[in-house]
Amino acid sequence: MPSLRQLEYLVALEDTKHFGRAAGSVNVSQPTLSQQLKSLEVRLGVVLVERGESPAQLTPVGREIASRARRVLMQVDDIRALARRSVSGLAGTIRFGVTPTLGPYLIPAVIAQLHRAYPDMRLYIREGIPDDQIAELRRGALDMMLIPLPVGGSDLHVEPLFREPLHLVAASDDPLCARPLLRRGDLAGRQVLSLDPRHHFHSQAEEICGELNAELLRDYEGTSLDSLRQMAGSGLGLAILPELYLRSEAGGEDMVRRLAIADWSASRSIAAIWREGVAYSDSYRLVAEAIAREARAIMRKAL
Repeated sequence: MPSLRQLEYLVALEDTKHFGRAAGSVNVSQPTLSQQLKSLEVRLGVVLVERGESPAQLTPVGREIASRARRVLMQVDDIRALARRSVSGLAGTIRFGVTPTLGPYLIPAVIAQLHRAYPDMRLYIREGIPDDQIAELRRGALDMMLIPLPVGGSDLHVEPLFREPLHLVAASDDPLCARPLLRRGDLAGRQVLSLDPRHHFHSQAEEICGELNAELLRDYEGTSLDSLRQMAGSGLGLAILPELYLRSEAGGEDMVRRLAIADWSASRSIAAIWREGVAYSDSYRLVAEAIAREARAIMRKAL
């Protein structure tokens, strides 16, 4: 039978497409990884790797075996996690993925609360593009995520947490700010900034621009909510910013003003997700509940 280490080496090669990087990712030498993969091929009686290809490629049967090996390795990790939890309770490190449109201004307060309540639990926070991080979650590189909906898949548990209002903002000297109440028609033709298309926030900005007959600027796509606020504050265009960001110390309204639009509103739904059936699902749910409580508490505060 193949060993778990051999399966790990095969999965690492599929992920990195490079023998040297694969060896580094599993902390062995390149000759060791190469020799073990050859031994795995002999044991299984099939060719798993296309030798001489650059980048390194698996054969069709190699890809299928790597896919199944990945599931086996995740199940083994879950078995180990379940055993650890039975001894230590709510403890250990949770690898937590979060979109940059949420993490910087919501997660710090949650971490402080969780650390006080569960001092033996650690959160390893990684910001990233949601679609990329969902792929990491599925292959076991992340344990849970905080993400805007929609997201789906029978292999994922989706825990809806809260709805967050979205606001259109402008530079404080924009003529729109002088009007106490706007109508949709007042936004027709106005240029709106957004993040790059890999973010869910971008597709929602497109929808909003369609509703308001506004123009989505594609030559000045931001890399963060801060960059959107700053560009909007400079008068480059309007921006769509979330409620929690506008209320946070990390964000705020120091250079922009919300526009009051009588016949329009928008929001986004935020959820925590993790793989179905994992050993630490109770722990992930506790983290998710803490995030939801903090978000609702912030939004309940008067401006």
